Amino acid sequence: MSDLSILASSNGAEAATPQRLRAHVRSWMRDLVISLALSAFVIIFLYQPVKVEGTSMWPGLEDQERIFINKFVYHLEPIERGDIVVFHYPRDPAKSYIKRVIGMAGDRVRIMDGAVFVNGAALSEPYVPEDYGDTRSMHEIVVPPDSYFVLGDHRSMSNDSREFGAVERKYIYGKAVFVYWPMDKLGRLR
Repeated sequence: MSDLSILASSNGAEAATPQRLRAHVRSWMRDLVISLALSAFVIIFLYQPVKVEGTSMWPGLEDQERIFINKFVYHLEPIERGDIVVFHYPRDPAKSYIKRVIGMAGDRVRIMDGAVFVNGAALSEPYVPEDYGDTRSMHEIVVPPDSYFVLGDHRSMSNDSREFGAVERKYIYGKAVFVYWPMDKLGRLR
């Protein structure tokens, strides 16, 4: 009798194998679709991977580095001085630029021999190495409402608000938050 029991169990397992396989495939496909949907949601609405092109943000960001930008953060909190923002270039919105926020709406910004002054006080800029500075000057401007004055960290190699003026808030679409390539620079941006 025990031999029959084993034989019956064995035949039942063989008959269930195609059903188990289909159930396993359905489960795997469901998990894959959910994962893809969540990934798409994150990339479309929250974080977007981008490649840095150019040297205007050296040494903090180098040419060809890969970073994540947070596209949602500015719906929850304001843009702050020092933030590294990604925006549509005002003169050609098909292009995107990445720069550091130096001046906020209403700020008076002036540059004398490369030194940046905001509201009359010299701005401390530890992210701009001496070798990457610039000796250009710029007369004082007042940053217009709902706009930001942005500069690249590699001042002598940057096309920024000194050239195209303050950037309106509507052009800013993300904050650079995390370097993911190359691996030796993996981590949060400061």
